[in-house]
Amino acid sequence: MRLLCHLLLLLLTSTMLAQPRELPADDNEIDQDGVISGRLNDDNPRDVFTVEGLRGEIIGFELEATDGDLDPMLSIFDNSGKLALHRDDSAAGLGVEHDLTMELSGRYFVVVARFGHSLGTTAGAYELRMTRKGVLSEGGSALRYNDSVIGTISDTKDEVFYTFQAEQGDILTIDMVRSSGTLDPYLLVVDSERFEIAKNDDQSRDTRNARIDGLIIERTGPYIIVATRYDDSAGSFVLSIEETAESGMGSTRLAPLPIQYGESRSGTLSHSQFERFYSFEAHKGDLITISMVRGAGGELDSYLILADEAFAPIQEDDDSGVEFQDALITDYLVPADGRYHIIATRYDRARGTTSGDFRLSLDIVKDPFIDVPVDAVSLSYGTSVTGKISGDNEDDLYAFYGRNGELVSISMTRVDGNLDAYLELLNAAQEVVTRNDDSGGSQNSLIDNFSLPTTGMYYIRARRYAGADGNPETAGSYVLVLAERAG
Repeated sequence: MRLLCHLLLLLLTSTMLAQPRELPADDNEIDQDGVISGRLNDDNPRDVFTVEGLRGEIIGFELEATDGDLDPMLSIFDNSGKLALHRDDSAAGLGVEHDLTMELSGRYFVVVARFGHSLGTTAGAYELRMTRKGVLSEGGSALRYNDSVIGTISDTKDEVFYTFQAEQGDILTIDMVRSSGTLDPYLLVVDSERFEIAKNDDQSRDTRNARIDGLIIERTGPYIIVATRYDDSAGSFVLSIEETAESGMGSTRLAPLPIQYGESRSGTLSHSQFERFYSFEAHKGDLITISMVRGAGGELDSYLILADEAFAPIQEDDDSGVEFQDALITDYLVPADGRYHIIATRYDRARGTTSGDFRLSLDIVKDPFIDVPVDAVSLSYGTSVTGKISGDNEDDLYAFYGRNGELVSISMTRVDGNLDAYLELLNAAQEVVTRNDDSGGSQNSLIDNFSLPTTGMYYIRARRYAGADGNPETAGSYVLVLAERAG
């Protein structure tokens, strides 16, 4: 009777495993390298896990019972439910030890069960050890970073394809080194649409080996490496793919991390990575604020740098944030359309000693010119305008946005007539902050190197002198120039 039950269980198990199976999609995901522990009994006759695999990868599985009388079984199914591996007992006794070569890229279901599943009688704890042993060298295999494969180029097979998955901002080095024969290696990398993004023939004059160095991935997705030859050379090769130390969006100015208005991004600074890079698109007149707030852990002394497209610094800040050692660049008026960069770093940068987490935020403030009177002409630093004062037009009004501490110079120079130029600088409430009559010489007006007391809107009133000791009826054309001076 016992023998009959055993045969029935074998028949049931073999029939069940011969058919594709539907398994839940929300099982526990596990890594390819590591140890999983569990317990099987009448209430839980099997455990199901998922693992991501790539075509050509070789994974070693070791399953053993660690207590009780458990008789464990191992089954592995691909994403379609097709059986990829089934093992009961190894030659050494209860347990399984076997390698599996992934035939497809995708999710695999790892089923650890007791013999007979729900009809079984054994129970106990188990350990499942998984080890990634490498990848097949044959064409079509999928590579991970730090993989190496051996291949051969000949007249019958003059190119070998490998695939890999990359993230935006990854920075890679791909080597193809001859190991035998006359092979002159040649490397190409193409994207998923077969557009060539990099190629190399000879790494240097001293070697025919091929290397694609510092390849920056611009879009997340699959890529193909084409290992081939130059001319009719032939032989074997070793191909490897590695991620550089600077790899990753934001870790180098070669691959800044995009950030948009209203977004925040978290990051970490350390002694080996003391700065992070971000980029954003801005339009002339955008009023922006950038904040860098350090995290609860660490002792980071935040430091912010706003830079132009060529990474030339525009504004810098150390401790202007709300909390001590937080950095803040506030109310910066963008001077021109284009791409700008943010460098989130620490005080003293490479020579600094602090480290820790931070949160970077980029915000756009309400257009500062939105409440400017309609008769005011908007200006920015470095611009000049012309106007005319007469009996019908006794003054002109101009508006510009300034920041606390900026040094400005405003000149009003007569072009014709007998105009006695007169300048007034007003604050946002159009109250006079400073004024000038003849500092420009020859009845020209000049407000020179004036330090703005606050951040906000300012107005310039260009008019004629109307004092009691002069002619209040002068008139003529003028040129007005607004400039920022170095401190």
